[in-house]
Amino acid sequence: MTPVTAAQMCEAVRGTLYGDGGVTITDISTDSRSIGPGAWFVPLAGERFDGHDYIDRALDAGAAGCFCARLPETLRPDRTYILVQDTKTALRDLAGWYRGQFDLPVVQITGSMGKTTLKELLAGVLSQRYDTLKTPGNLNGDIGAPLTLLGLERRHQALVIETGMDEFGQIRWLGEVIRPDVAIITIVDDVHLSHFGSREDILRAKAEIFENLRPGGLAVLNGDDALLSTLRPDCETVRCGFSDGCGVRVEGLERLGLDAIRCTVVTARDRYPLTIPSPAAHMAELSALAVAAAERLGVAREEIIRGIAAYTPADNRLHLERLPGGRLMINDSYNANPRSVQADVQILARHTGGKRIAMLGDMTELGSAEAEGHRAVGTCVGQLGVDVLLAVGPRSREWMVPAAKEAGCPDVRWYENREAVQADLLSLYGPGDALLLKASHFFGRFDLMADFLRAYPFP
Repeated sequence: MTPVTAAQMCEAVRGTLYGDGGVTITDISTDSRSIGPGAWFVPLAGERFDGHDYIDRALDAGAAGCFCARLPETLRPDRTYILVQDTKTALRDLAGWYRGQFDLPVVQITGSMGKTTLKELLAGVLSQRYDTLKTPGNLNGDIGAPLTLLGLERRHQALVIETGMDEFGQIRWLGEVIRPDVAIITIVDDVHLSHFGSREDILRAKAEIFENLRPGGLAVLNGDDALLSTLRPDCETVRCGFSDGCGVRVEGLERLGLDAIRCTVVTARDRYPLTIPSPAAHMAELSALAVAAAERLGVAREEIIRGIAAYTPADNRLHLERLPGGRLMINDSYNANPRSVQADVQILARHTGGKRIAMLGDMTELGSAEAEGHRAVGTCVGQLGVDVLLAVGPRSREWMVPAAKEAGCPDVRWYENREAVQADLLSLYGPGDALLLKASHFFGRFDLMADFLRAYPFP
């Protein structure tokens, strides 16, 4: 963050200043435990906590001041306070003002799946030409997106920002301060049905991303998604994918074992022969979206090809890891939904030379699609020849396990939690075997199983 004064921040959020308006702020933090000198503390309130209770701790740690929706009983004379109606809104408004201090291209990404992967992929491409800031990790919500904007520095020449949502208006609320030049929707699926009534509702919520495009902005859509094909944004639009109607098309998909895929992405301007270091076929579609955005932002052909080839997956997202004894771990443990799990099972099924073991956990936030989604995964496991299914969680027991048995999986086992799997997994996971780890982010912490296996002293 470039230095700003408390007075500038007060004006940006339309607050009331108490203390020295000339104090300089060099960082914004919502965590009193990690705050440092010169930082500004934003106390957030949730159902089970209130950051206002930690204001003194943050100030003791060196914070120059803080926002507050209610003033402390005693104001410290050596610190600055800005009174606001709502601290989360103040954080967003500050981010919007701060974003306005930078003239650089901004790409905003949303979608039911693939947001973080596309963010990493596109940021890698843009970085071949521009000093590019990207959303750290998956901090794509009401707090993470504003903090990403506030991470801009004068050296940055481009920004790729990821935005998630779980209610109507959330993408619009963030878009009002992001103000993108390119807005991308990756796909619309059942992931959010616990928050919305239908996929059509999810589409409407995602489509809010186009409401705050800057003049002359570009909408980039997955042209293979049936629901997205019904969307007609009021701006220039390009559709990307395998379908004939796509303006940016994927051709000649070729699988290079489990290490990579190869394809050609064809645009109105050029042809891009791409080698993508991932076994997942959907990476070709995401690469087409990245090509469309990168072309728009002036990235050269060789830079695009080089950037795609240099892709590295984010933590716990479809990362193929080689363990001792020729064991393969397909670590996609960050999150799960029926479509992504079935895609991963297809990758596991391509493994030869040893057993194919799937450790799969419950998929959450599916709402009315919960039963059907777990059954579909179980059926996929059986039909594609997975040798062992280690299923974890009550949803998996009720729907995934019986479907896998019915579809012919020869060894189906169920466990209450991740810890209960460990002994059986170690006895099963032999030299040459492949293991898939996949479950919803808020269920089971399968990433901890990946950590355990990575450190385990296999003979």
